[in-house]
Amino acid sequence: MKTNRIINPLFLSTVLLVVAGCKQPQPADSALPAEVNTITLSADQQQKAGIELGLPETRVVSKIIKANGMLDVPPQSMVTIAAPMGGFVRKTSLLQGMRVKKGDVLAELYHQDYIQLQQDYLNTKSQLDFLKAEYERQLELANESINTQKALQRAQADYRAAEINLQALTARLDLLNISTQQLAERGIQNSIFLYAPINGYVTEVNVNPGKFVNPTDVLFKIINPEHLHVELYVFENDLPGLRVEQRVTFSLVNESAVRHATIYLIGKEISPERTVRIHCHMDKDYPELIPGLYLKAFIETASHQATVLPEEAVLTIEAKHFVFVASDATTFKLMEVQTGDSDAGFIEILQPEQFTQSQQVVIKGTYTLLSLLKNTDEE
Repeated sequence: MKTNRIINPLFLSTVLLVVAGCKQPQPADSALPAEVNTITLSADQQQKAGIELGLPETRVVSKIIKANGMLDVPPQSMVTIAAPMGGFVRKTSLLQGMRVKKGDVLAELYHQDYIQLQQDYLNTKSQLDFLKAEYERQLELANESINTQKALQRAQADYRAAEINLQALTARLDLLNISTQQLAERGIQNSIFLYAPINGYVTEVNVNPGKFVNPTDVLFKIINPEHLHVELYVFENDLPGLRVEQRVTFSLVNESAVRHATIYLIGKEISPERTVRIHCHMDKDYPELIPGLYLKAFIETASHQATVLPEEAVLTIEAKHFVFVASDATTFKLMEVQTGDSDAGFIEILQPEQFTQSQQVVIKGTYTLLSLLKNTDEE
């Protein structure tokens, strides 16, 4: 093993220019210097190289599972509006993004079948009054043994049939939002109205005045974002580490803001892509968010106290991990370490006893030191 080498300032400047030209430090993939593992830099050289020292610290480290997903709403918060009967659109003023309240008029439809249905109801109701009176008359005659049992049974059957028909017509009118009480008071109306069943925002409009719509057509879609939640997709090999109430940190794609949620439900079915759906509740409401936004998330599956260093302090060389430790104010030695979980920019050191209590570690400028060390070995 070679002895410590002092770096020439001109040589240091050249190395710093090369390192600075790299946009982003990458894990070292070349072999560890076989003969040199110690390097000496003066205080001035350390400053130019951007060397910073620090001590290993104790932090709570969580094992993290990475997942992708999207914002979604439960089924009861997303409503599709269709016409109960075919008809023409007379009027609608909705646009995508408009807010509506429960009970607001969404559209007005008209068709002659609406008129016919109301007419049938009024006729049946009128006939029911007559058939009821006839049934009561036949019942009275039968009690006095004046008429035959057959006449009574026929009157009863006609009355029951009209009663059932009236109930069916009433139910059909209810589907059209036509009140039978108002129909008796105000008479027949030639149009019907569609009302918003929930509060929310209009996300889809597929109609315009004059268009004919069928009962199977989707006219509007309304979403209530008040119960927005996080829907994640986790690969099956990560499933054993998941538990209800585990903490989730997520951010939208191309956004730096961090938000928090908690696992509420874990799916019981594996998709063809070998993923499981995870339903998470957000810690608070975010009015600015809308359903359908994609996100990336980190699930905290376990937490423990650990000795850690910043991730940039740890070098990766041929699948092994190393750090530079300070032997004194000017000398730095490359030392192999065993690492564990990473969390929030820190990495766990599995054998912290190899550091003395006051031994400092290079936490910034490690790749510059490694470049200098390699070039020293080549001299």
